[in-house]
Amino acid sequence: MPKMKTHKGTAKRFRKTGTGKIMRAKAFKSHILTKKSPKRIRGFRQETELTGEQAKNVAARMNH
Repeated sequence: MPKMKTHKGTAKRFRKTGTGKIMRAKAFKSHILTKKSPKRIRGFRQETELTGEQAKNVAARMNH
């Protein structure tokens, strides 16, 4: 059976940490920022961890 290929759309959106967690960027950072508070905008900079079933689905598509 051939090797599984990495899903490139998934590989661009998520990264795997050294401990194996799947990290993602926060949403709502791209436009209409004037009505969002500076504190809220700063919060969008941090990545957050995927958990549960979502993490399993993403991990299956990331072969790295």
